[in-house]
Order: sequence, then structure tokens, then C-alpha cells
Amino acid sequence: MWYTCTMSIGEFKSDKAAQRYRATYAYVLDQVWPGPRTAVDVSTSFGTTRVLRVGPASAEPIVLLPGAGGNSLMWHGYVEALAAHRTVIAVDTVGEAGASTQTAPVADGRDGAAWLEEVLDGLEASAAHVVGCSYGGWLALNHQIHHPGRTATLTLLDPAGFADPGRRFYTWLIAGGLAGLAPRALRPRLARLVGNTAILDAELMRLGRAGVGFRRALPAARVLTDEELGRLTAPALFLLGERSTLHEAREVAARVGALVDTAEVEIVPGAGHALPTDQPALVAGRILEMAGR
Repeated sequence: MWYTCTMSIGEFKSDKAAQRYRATYAYVLDQVWPGPRTAVDVSTSFGTTRVLRVGPASAEPIVLLPGAGGNSLMWHGYVEALAAHRTVIAVDTVGEAGASTQTAPVADGRDGAAWLEEVLDGLEASAAHVVGCSYGGWLALNHQIHHPGRTATLTLLDPAGFADPGRRFYTWLIAGGLAGLAPRALRPRLARLVGNTAILDAELMRLGRAGVGFRRALPAARVLTDEELGRLTAPALFLLGERSTLHEAREVAARVGALVDTAEVEIVPGAGHALPTDQPALVAGRILEMAGR
């Protein structure tokens, strides 16, 4: 599911699965989202993209892109702190389970970049502070490579695109999924054991279980080339989990440091690939620091 490359359209396996997911999505949104929000549907060449907008009006919003298998709701714990300073736009990526509807295939990173450019254009975001988690980080990087100038800054949370996921990552992913099915009282201990604090969010685990009836349809996060990384010009902060199972953090830091003149790299001690839930206060602070530049 995570990195499956496909030319199909993301869709639910049945009407029943779709109805169950939409009901769960609405319930979880009401349970976890802090305060009012405006839902906006943006038309793109790849389908209708749902975003949730909160905070004061700003030409340079903070745009939040989720990781694979996630959607805008993964950012619910960040909204209040970020929206106190800027417009926050949380995105449901087309091809993922969420409130967006995909109508055309996303074949590669260039297509992913074109989709994000159309979303930002539809939102009239003249310069966006884009935050991408994991797969969302890969999309953000591709967007900056293929559409320079729209992005004011990048904050990349353990982004994909620096190594092909191996056995260690898939073991982590499967272990987290199984731990998320355990009784809630056992999850704190299991979260420490498998190194995945995301399973402690009970409502998102509920939404994830409802999402098993969705067929994801997005391309693999291909490893970025040196030439592509050398084309990055926006100020970028790479936040890497010291214990990430997706890649070797120090190798990524060395490569980015050598190739991207505008990048800063920070390896977060003790954190893993679930960086947003491992260190939420640190991550929120870094996002606001980058948006303030």
C-alpha cells in the first residue's frame, strides 16, 4: 500500500466501504478538530481536492501535506498552535482515503507536483509555506523542483525520496498496524516497543481501520537524483528522525547538506519516522520558525 505504483484511480472497494468511511471521517473530524474550520473543494486536473482552512487570512499560508495513508486529520493536534499566527490549510491528497475525489491517474512525481500547483493556484496562495510529512514531503520536494517560485519555505518531516523502503521499514509499518488494533490500555507500551507513537491517537486509528476499504492509487516515492536536489532553491528545513526506519538519517543529512545550498538539516534525537507524534511541540515550533522567514 505504502509505495505501490499504479496507474489506476484511488477509490473505495464498494459503496458500503465508502459510506462507512465517510461516516467515520465526519465523526472523527468533529471529535478531534479544535474549533471552526472552512472546508473548500478545489478542482484540479486530477480530481477534486478537499482542504480544511483555519486561521487569519494570509497570502502566505501554511499548507500541510499528510503522509501515505493519511489525510488532513493527521494534523489536528497542530492546528490551534499554527492557526494562531497564520492561515493553515490542511490537505486531503487525491488518491488517498479522505474527502478528496480522484478522477485521473497521478503517474509520477511530476504529476504530483502539477496537482499541488493546481491546488495552490485554486486557493490563490501566492507563496506557501509547505509542510510535508513522509510521502507528503516527497510531493512537496517534487513541487518545488518542477514549479519553483510558489513555495516560500519547505518544512520536511522525515521525507520520503531518499531511500527505497526496505525490510526494516515494512516491519515497522506492519508492527504499528497490528499494535493499533490492540486494546487502548496496551497501546502506550506497544508504542514504545514498536517505536510508533501514531498508534496512541485512538480516533485516527479508528479512521485508519475504516480506510482498509480504500484502494490507494499513487506512484512510488522514487529516490530523488542529485540533479533534482540541486534544483531546490526555497529555504528548506529537513527534520529527520534519528531512529527513522525509512532511511539512515545521517546519510540523508550528509547528502542534503552537500547538494542543497538553501537547506538546514536537523536530526531529532530519539524520534523515529512518526516524527509529528514523537515530538509535536518541537515540530510545531520549527514550522512557525520557517514560516516567519
